[in-house]
Amino acid sequence: MPSFDPSAKKMLLSGNEAISLSMLHCNVQIATGYPGTPSSEILETYSEIGGYAQWAPNEKVAAEVALGAAFGHARSVVTMKHVGLNVASDVLYTATYSGVQGSMVWIVADDPGQASSQNEQDTRNHAKAAVCPMFEPSNSQEAYDMVRLAFQTSERFGIPVILRMTTRVDHSKSIVQVSDEKLEALKPHFVRDIASRVMVPGYSKPAAKRLRAKMEEMAAWNSAEGPNRMEMRSTDLGIITSGISYHHVREAAPEASVLKIGMSYPLPVNLIREFAAKVGRLVVIEENDPWLFEGISALGIKVEGKYDPIYRFGELDVNRVRRILAKDQSPEPVPVKGRPPALCQGCPHRESFAVLNELNCIVSGDIGCYTLAALPPLSAMDMMIDMGAAIGMGLGLRHVLPREEAKRVVSVIGDSTFIHSGITGLVEMGYNRPSTGHVVIILDNSITAMTGQQEHPGTGRKLDHSPAYKVNYGEIAKAAGIENVFEVNPVKEYDKMKALVKEALEKDELTLIIAKSPCILALKSILAWDKANREKAGDQK
Repeated sequence: MPSFDPSAKKMLLSGNEAISLSMLHCNVQIATGYPGTPSSEILETYSEIGGYAQWAPNEKVAAEVALGAAFGHARSVVTMKHVGLNVASDVLYTATYSGVQGSMVWIVADDPGQASSQNEQDTRNHAKAAVCPMFEPSNSQEAYDMVRLAFQTSERFGIPVILRMTTRVDHSKSIVQVSDEKLEALKPHFVRDIASRVMVPGYSKPAAKRLRAKMEEMAAWNSAEGPNRMEMRSTDLGIITSGISYHHVREAAPEASVLKIGMSYPLPVNLIREFAAKVGRLVVIEENDPWLFEGISALGIKVEGKYDPIYRFGELDVNRVRRILAKDQSPEPVPVKGRPPALCQGCPHRESFAVLNELNCIVSGDIGCYTLAALPPLSAMDMMIDMGAAIGMGLGLRHVLPREEAKRVVSVIGDSTFIHSGITGLVEMGYNRPSTGHVVIILDNSITAMTGQQEHPGTGRKLDHSPAYKVNYGEIAKAAGIENVFEVNPVKEYDKMKALVKEALEKDELTLIIAKSPCILALKSILAWDKANREKAGDQK
């Protein structure tokens, strides 16, 4: 059941919930994505309130599905967190050339402060590089409203649009007043247009010129009619800001004039010039990269930014904004250290990493809750960079290390991460075999645990937990040329797993070990979902 009544006219919603509700009111025909905090709840909520949503194997596939739908004159959404856009950028950077015939909105959630991410990259850089229009809501109401505006913009200009969210806006709740303006559903159909959709050089070169012309038109529209707001108060101080930073600014400097930018790419250049001419001192307040500051400086406008070595990293708050305005470059107070995260008591991954510790393995790791095994007391993971990298990095070590060290290398990857981007690593393993062989362990806890217990193609359940085809990891490995494939329960068969890993390390062969035991937090739900699916299947026979 949804956590709110989607038929209500006024309600308290998180940014993610507001987006889902707006998608429903915009008659989005397909919504797809890959779970990643802080964006995961968007598709789950959309499904709960009656929309059609699905999890894809990874963000690139999700974006391709949504783009194909938009080529068919449908209204589509793709969701991901900021690092997911790295995976999907191959789609975005050419989809802006091809354009769309329906509409397509990319909802990308950045994570300032790295609450649950391996880096703090800024999606605004992707928007500029991909030449993709971008909106930035500052609260749930704006998130609700800007989804509709993003679709209208996509349909008006025939181009994908990014809605850039951040952790604070995704998860904070504020009042949302539902609009009476609903978008009429599009009627999907396909019209052949080879020159627009086949991006070979002969077609993509003129497409690039069309794209830049669209940007010029959008920039003019953004200055004249875009979702930007100029609040004139004292002319001594003017602040340009966007997103959640607006609320910190209004509290930190209530006397200042503020230009709040809602559509941050293309910039509303004429509006910025107009605002700059009205104030004495002009300051940009923004989280992450000095993106607005650099863009405004490039216009030849005299503007101040934040002191990068201190304020570039982490979320802003009222006190930090006051310090920026005061040009305070003194060291900030050291945050009180909290309790470090750890694997749950009863987590099956504990046994798997205990085995690797006992055998003194060099562990090439990956992204998921099992990454916590890198921390004390286990300290059992030696590297982790990006989704799916465990196998490739492990192979690289196997190829170059002296034999004695190479024989200790093991790649460890989660089940959802393996589906996401580990399969190609397994193909590489069978194709470019290290002389010492290699060992890969899939930690299969039957769920995408770290981001909130979402399904994936290896669980046998769809986004709404209804039954789906279940991918067989062992068969994939055999097809890739892996000689040895084993499945073991690391909790119930600890000694067997230790023996399997030890034996595999001694061979100059390729081995895949599937360490299968369900997530302790998801076990009750998994059993309930599977029981319901079996009963439903029985009723249908």
